[in-house]
Amino acid sequence: MTHVTIAAVTIFLHRAQAHRALDLHPVISHFFRFWLWLTTGMVTKQWVAIHRKHHAKCETPDDPHSPQVLGIHKVLWEGAELYRSEALNLETLKRYGHGTPDDWLESHLYARYDRLGVMLMLFADLALFGIVGLTVWAIQLLWIPFWAAGVVNGLGHYWGYRNYEPRDASTNLLPIGLIIGGEELHNNHHAFPSSAKLSNRWWEFDIGWLYIRILTILRLARVKKIAPIPQQLPDKQLIDLDTLRAVVLSRLYVMADFGRTVVAPVLREELRKADNSRCRMLKRTKVLLLREAARLDDRDRARLRSVLDMSQALCTVYEFRMSLQSLWNHTTVSHEKLLVSLQDWCVLAEASGIQALQEFAQSLRGYSVRSV
Repeated sequence: MTHVTIAAVTIFLHRAQAHRALDLHPVISHFFRFWLWLTTGMVTKQWVAIHRKHHAKCETPDDPHSPQVLGIHKVLWEGAELYRSEALNLETLKRYGHGTPDDWLESHLYARYDRLGVMLMLFADLALFGIVGLTVWAIQLLWIPFWAAGVVNGLGHYWGYRNYEPRDASTNLLPIGLIIGGEELHNNHHAFPSSAKLSNRWWEFDIGWLYIRILTILRLARVKKIAPIPQQLPDKQLIDLDTLRAVVLSRLYVMADFGRTVVAPVLREELRKADNSRCRMLKRTKVLLLREAARLDDRDRARLRSVLDMSQALCTVYEFRMSLQSLWNHTTVSHEKLLVSLQDWCVLAEASGIQALQEFAQSLRGYSVRSV
């Protein structure tokens, strides 16, 4: 029963309502609404508004539940209290709660009597299981506050691995996907918020996506968007507007690929040549070489600068990384100027004398837009 609740949260509240990544058949949509009212008492508009505000204000004092701001202990163990506090903020509901269900049932039952459902579930559990039903009911009631409000919102911005480097601190958590429906792939989600599919690597498993595919086959759901898949054409050598669009659209893929194919091999070579003291310093700075610059504090910048000062190769690839990233940060520049900047970047990278950087620049030439 708790797994059905998790499925309702990830499929209905999160992917369908908050991010509009898919449309659900009215029967399925209403079943999820009813089930969430019965097992959690959550109001759709409140949940959606709070989650959208989290994305809009992520890791700032206005974020409703950032462990980077509030501390991991508070978000992990008091996530439900943070949710209830933000749900009372009428400005949040007005600004971020648009497009959620607003029919008779929502206004006269689900939102108006949000605690009635969980009381009905208590009576049902007691009728089915006797006094043990009280324990069953308590587990059902605590499941979402702990796993979703605590673990996903807390640990999902504090501990884990990162496939991509968005401006927030989101991470992927493993191996708890069967318990929280794919929501453990939180870094993937923050990289591509409007994607109905949360898994990106071949070994990642998003059970929520499995359920969506089943609903799609049964014509009970329609996927509207998944994360863009970059296509590289081996014979394409001309850097044109198609290349530019593909690189910008897949920019988080591009930067992740830069980390794997350029930064990592250059760092390995530097480690091979380094003595013990330099080796320890290089290893400690590995994460900083790939981290989004906006997430570096003064101490991180000082450590990173000390490493770049002692390695010309790392300094070169880091500067190329930053200059490539600056392409999509210049939103006011025309496409033609951005295209020239990308062409110049590739020419300079190929003339750098660093093999990994040269091969990466060659691979960028093959990027092309692919419709998903």
